[in-house]
Amino acid sequence: MKRIAVCLLPLVLLLGTCGVRAADVVPREKASVTVDWSKVTGVSSAAATVQLVLSPLMTRSEPHHDQFFQALRDLGCDYVRLQPWVPYPKLAVAELDAPHDGKTSWDFSNIDPYVADFMQAMQGHSTIWDFSTIPQWMYKTPKPVPYPSDPNEITWHYAEGTELRDPSMKEVVDYYTRLVSWYTQGGFTDEFGKWHASGHHYKIDYWEVLNEEDEHFEHHMSVQEYTAFYDAVVTAIDAVDPRIKFVGLALAAPTFHPEYFEYFLNHQNHKPGIPLDMISYHWYASPGSDEPPGNWPNTFFTEAGGFLNVVRYIQAIRERLSPETQTTLDEVGSGSAEEGRLLGLRILGPKHRVPPVPDSYWNLAGALYAYLYGELTTMGIQAVGVSDLGHSLDLGLTTTSFDVPAGRPNARYWVLKLLHENFGPGDKLAQAGVSGANIYARGFIGSAGQRRVLLINLRNRPVEVSLEGGAGATLECVDQVTNSHPPAKTHLTADPFILPGLAVGVVSLDSH
Repeated sequence: MKRIAVCLLPLVLLLGTCGVRAADVVPREKASVTVDWSKVTGVSSAAATVQLVLSPLMTRSEPHHDQFFQALRDLGCDYVRLQPWVPYPKLAVAELDAPHDGKTSWDFSNIDPYVADFMQAMQGHSTIWDFSTIPQWMYKTPKPVPYPSDPNEITWHYAEGTELRDPSMKEVVDYYTRLVSWYTQGGFTDEFGKWHASGHHYKIDYWEVLNEEDEHFEHHMSVQEYTAFYDAVVTAIDAVDPRIKFVGLALAAPTFHPEYFEYFLNHQNHKPGIPLDMISYHWYASPGSDEPPGNWPNTFFTEAGGFLNVVRYIQAIRERLSPETQTTLDEVGSGSAEEGRLLGLRILGPKHRVPPVPDSYWNLAGALYAYLYGELTTMGIQAVGVSDLGHSLDLGLTTTSFDVPAGRPNARYWVLKLLHENFGPGDKLAQAGVSGANIYARGFIGSAGQRRVLLINLRNRPVEVSLEGGAGATLECVDQVTNSHPPAKTHLTADPFILPGLAVGVVSLDSH
């Protein structure tokens, strides 16, 4: 048995490597891809990007801190979303206690190092900031809600309450005004007239107002309440730094809340002069709780098809009510069923970690993101943000693009980087067709006329691909052999060639 296994190993590796000649391997499913480069069906506006959720993973004392921020720097993406998150109050809130007796609790000592490292890695690229967690003491609750003294300790009960103690919203608006002033104006004057100097003069390109208020992780708001809140915060921040643009909504469940888009995108529901620069919303694929991993590709891509129909519907609302408003999908991705269950129960943490997923999951997650990106290029979306670059070891989330124990990016990251380096806004979209197996293809014509084809294997089994003009081209590919390493580059000496299960490849036809 050992001898048989040794003999089969080269074949397994061969089947899992992009670009191998079909003649060198056992026959399998086949697909034929054609691209009519003379038929341009549209122009892409979509940038591939990522979100960064603040967590202890990014602490400067962490062993992989440098590798993590180098990975962010190496991406070179625009529209990267900075998201301080509610489970870590000391990393998300700068005033954790209400002012009293002439004293305040303003403290940026835990947050600033993360922001500084983020902005250094993002030099020359646009960012979206979302400090979504409102200080809990600003809400009415039966009793005070405690928060951990350790900034790295998780709590899922900080964001309690649904009614602001100051219904005029001045208190919370002043909080955001001072927060933005701290990072853009060198400091602020607090509630008792004391100046707090930061020395920061960062350029914030976009400020996203709150996060997932349609769901239960933070304070639930109706669309009317959210719109009034948005108007008040935008007015105040614009007075601090008029260079900042704004992102609204950030919905967790756009499928269930079309009324948010109908109301928010109607300018008549806003104060005069309020800008609607950009909207955002999120989506994640997830398998059933009893679904075997072998079925996950079918489930994920079927769910993705449904989400794309939701995007078309929302874009139609946007086009009708506020066509000048752009769209960023700043969280798209996938997660395991157990992760969703633990998050829903608010018990995810050191004692309730997400169970490991199969190694192939990370390639599936990358293939899903590539498929969404390819389809969204046709829909007028400005940014498609994979969620997320990294998370804490205490969470072990399956949304991450960074292999924390190994200290290096995983396959999802390398797919993002592959897309970002080969495609972008302004690319012309050429008509592509596929016959045969479950292969996705889209043709892109770059600004200099270069022709590239995005290929995705939608199933976890190899496919023999025939691409017209492919012989002599170059294929860059992320597969289950490259995994958490950079894409493999292959010179296609013949056509057809092999595209392994869940592989994402870019064929450059003008490289020969």
